[in-house]
Amino acid sequence: MTYALLIGQKSYSSWSLRGWLAFTAFDIPVEVHSALIYGDSFYDDVAAFGGHRTVPAVRTPKGGLLTDSLAIGWHLAEAFPDHGLLPEDPRARATAMSTIAEMHSGFTALRGACPMNLRTGWAGFEPSEAVLSDVARVDQLFQEALDASGGPFLHGAISLVDVFYAPVVTRLLTYGLPMSEPTRAYAQAVTRLPVFQKWREAGLTEDDELAIYDMPHLQRVPFPLL
Repeated sequence: MTYALLIGQKSYSSWSLRGWLAFTAFDIPVEVHSALIYGDSFYDDVAAFGGHRTVPAVRTPKGGLLTDSLAIGWHLAEAFPDHGLLPEDPRARATAMSTIAEMHSGFTALRGACPMNLRTGWAGFEPSEAVLSDVARVDQLFQEALDASGGPFLHGAISLVDVFYAPVVTRLLTYGLPMSEPTRAYAQAVTRLPVFQKWREAGLTEDDELAIYDMPHLQRVPFPLL
């Protein structure tokens, strides 16, 4: 048996992107299944997979069930210690895990006001002070990590930190949010990853547009990859 992963629409489901990248960015084989967020059968499809109302969800080869992206990341880092999901250096590893946890539980203003949308960008978005505070903290985290590692990813080579912040990077781009030059270069590195571009291109082909993700702004097309 191999791993089985349940995801939502690629254009919109930021947590699904994290779950998928946790496998594909590190060449871990996985069988991918899909459920339509906001579809009539979504909860039934998740239940049939074995999950609990949310995506991503993972069935492990040994029969375990993981129903949260953080659990998926920690499990894979433990199961595949030679795949580089987390830095080897103990201090860098602790920093990486803390940075991941901060993303998982924080930045609620940014995440709430700026839903991930990989189909378009938006012109004229005016961020609130709360959003700008989140953005400033993200920028600080990025600059500190890049200064310590030398880049191009937050801990040098790609790791789970980059996986968890990939949807954050897309928000910075999609909504034209302020960022430092180191963060801009990092955003470029993430969005030019072949695995990220594969995900986005599949979403453009497979997904229907969801009106719930529309914004009262002019669209910037194509998506603002750097």
